[in-house]
Amino acid sequence: MMRCGEIISELEKLAPEACACSWDNPGLLAGRAGKEVSKILIALDATDEVVEMAVREGCGLLLTHHPLIFQPVKKINDQDFIGRRLVKLIQADISYYAMHTNFDGAPGGMADLAAERLGLKDTAPLEVLGQWPDTGLPYGIGVCGDMRDPLTLEETALLVKEKFGLPFVNVYGAGQIQGRLWRAAICPGSGKGMAEKALALGAQVLITGDIGHHEGIDGVARGLGIVDGGHYGLEHIFMDFMESYIKEKIDSQLTIIKAPPAYPVTAL
Repeated sequence: MMRCGEIISELEKLAPEACACSWDNPGLLAGRAGKEVSKILIALDATDEVVEMAVREGCGLLLTHHPLIFQPVKKINDQDFIGRRLVKLIQADISYYAMHTNFDGAPGGMADLAAERLGLKDTAPLEVLGQWPDTGLPYGIGVCGDMRDPLTLEETALLVKEKFGLPFVNVYGAGQIQGRLWRAAICPGSGKGMAEKALALGAQVLITGDIGHHEGIDGVARGLGIVDGGHYGLEHIFMDFMESYIKEKIDSQLTIIKAPPAYPVTAL
């Protein structure tokens, strides 16, 4: 058993809150730093189902990737979905901590994990946020690197689907982007606005989520294939990684449970 604040201090070594984007809101969002924790629930989002699971399982800490609170909260009650979840967590004395863009850009964090799954090498940040405190090396959102084996766009899409365990992917440029691709950019989560950065680094394919119609067809017009694996689809790797990290780096005696897969989009 550890105090919540002690666990947070260890998580801060992996991904300091100060390294998050300025618009972001990671950190201890609800509950007590002094809470004694023996069981942690890890999820991507603090949905109603996840909060209810944390209460039902008797967890002392809920750890998510996406923060439940982004904008200032003027009222906390059961009249809206954010307040309702916070009330349930506080009533059950469950502390709630989120690691978002600080984890996205951390060395060995979201972007590096995703690139490793696809075998990318010689990677560099797609969008540089700054210099990492310990090393002084640039860090940021997403990465761009060389593919281990050049693949067609369709083969790349199937590789993404396999490595991330996805039910489907959306592909922009199938039948239009010809030849084998050797340089790829990957931005887990939302890749809106990343096409320009990917092209600037010589990427021939952008692997990401949340791509809209116009961004997709405009990228293809400029020679950039796009594989949209969904926001959840490329970021659910957070849960497995954090389970291993906590067990190996923080306390192997802590009980870790993970939210079940919950892809928010279904293709019919």
